[in-house]
Amino acid sequence: MAARIAEALGSQPRRVLVLGFEELMYAPLRIAEALETALGTGPDTGSGGVEVRYSTTTRSPVLAVDDPGYAIRTRLAFPAHDAPADGPGERYAYNVAPGGDPTRRFDAIVAVVDSSADTPELHATDGLLAHLAAHTDRLLLAVVPSYTPKTHTPERQAPPMSQPPLPEPLRGPAFSSYAPDEVGWLLQDFSDVTLEAPTEEREEAIQSGGAHYAESLPVEYQPTEEYQALFRAALTTSAARIARAVGAVTETVLAERSPRPVLVSLARAGTPVGVLMRRWARHAHGLDLPHYAISIVRGRGIDTTALRWLADRHDPADVVFIDGWTGKGAITRELAEAVRPYPGFDPRIAVLADPGRCVETYGTRDDFLIPSACLNSTVSGLISRTVLRADLVGPDDFHGGKFYRELSGADVSGLFLDTVAARFDEVADQVAADVKELAAADRSPTWEGWAAVERISEEYGIHDVNLVKPGVGETTRVLLRRVPWKILASRDAGADLAHVRLLAEQRGVPVEEVDGLPYSCVGLIHPRYTRGATGADGKAVSA
Repeated sequence: MAARIAEALGSQPRRVLVLGFEELMYAPLRIAEALETALGTGPDTGSGGVEVRYSTTTRSPVLAVDDPGYAIRTRLAFPAHDAPADGPGERYAYNVAPGGDPTRRFDAIVAVVDSSADTPELHATDGLLAHLAAHTDRLLLAVVPSYTPKTHTPERQAPPMSQPPLPEPLRGPAFSSYAPDEVGWLLQDFSDVTLEAPTEEREEAIQSGGAHYAESLPVEYQPTEEYQALFRAALTTSAARIARAVGAVTETVLAERSPRPVLVSLARAGTPVGVLMRRWARHAHGLDLPHYAISIVRGRGIDTTALRWLADRHDPADVVFIDGWTGKGAITRELAEAVRPYPGFDPRIAVLADPGRCVETYGTRDDFLIPSACLNSTVSGLISRTVLRADLVGPDDFHGGKFYRELSGADVSGLFLDTVAARFDEVADQVAADVKELAAADRSPTWEGWAAVERISEEYGIHDVNLVKPGVGETTRVLLRRVPWKILASRDAGADLAHVRLLAEQRGVPVEEVDGLPYSCVGLIHPRYTRGATGADGKAVSA
């Protein structure tokens, strides 16, 4: 590789910099050493005609002072170009620009990155390469392949003795009210385990650090007749809009991710969306796509046993993770970090709606009412939120969930799916236009939602972004599962917030009309974490 670089440099330069990429240090350093030899300046030649230097970029900000007695003379700042899990941000290259000393200018710079970091951001007008080009006569980009161990072979091999065989997915009607071909749940069945706790007790335990939210379940909300009527009206009104978003995100996945993707929904909110995407693929293309649901827990990560199951039976490169919507992007970041150690899996998530602007594969970025967010298990196949507790889940076990068979009389899971799927033909032309528009658009995540959440957290004296839940879906969850403090509602949100206002009225939660929200609404969890956060009637009290 050094020989090829030396040939590309042409006439012998006087001063060369080999610039590595963050933790990609060893390979560029070895290239720099070999380049010395290739240019005839290595330690074995005794020649001192060409000076080859080595350094690496970093995410650490350091003060630069252009003074001969100071170690860090100059600094270049540029946007991250490797899709980091913690979102976009500045990165730095030190002592690359010559500053006030022209003798420190490099005649040539060789930037070395791995293939996963060779992205459009690297080549952008404000990217690293553009910054480097301004300070050298010759700039070369050397891309080394990202090493990915082989994890999938057509012939399955027996698992090592240390890893017991994994069970097959749970399916309806034994587990969930979905048809058996609609989704396979990579979960344990905890239906016979008592896991529910009163909302106030859970909130106090969660916020005080005494328990994690995934160690128990909230008591399932039983909707009133008025609320059920509101759900049905919302479904009728928004079915075509949802069908259009389902079509757009499914077509984008088929075009950009895999022609035969393995749909893997994040249970529970992602599951109805995954089922609808599977139905669209069959309706529009005759594809019978595999679909599974797995557990991911904020602060604890993804179910690694489920990942092992998927890698054993499918090519990880075909796996597409699916969720219902984005809020501030916490699960988006959690997923990216969780799958990083598992080669082959693509951490980019696909969602129906991305109001938080933190993913690049979505059906819409509008923050509108998705009726599946109005209810809990009764619109999600009668399955609970997932459970991860040390006394129930061992290191080689799936996470768990409950099947609420006793709620079958209130189950509207099939109604939701059938009502939306019935509008597929009606929206087909709109979907085709949407897909073309999405393909041409800049869909890079901007993380506007996260910035708004941080601002609201400080403005309202909460000082904890985990207690700020943006968007219609997340606000609904606050009202159904947590101890709400207040709701911030955009003045022009309209009918999309009818169910939020009804729930807020039932729980005695004030709704504050505000301007300038990037979301239709934001739910604020009570920042006091004692049972005094609610009155004797279970309604919220003033902070």
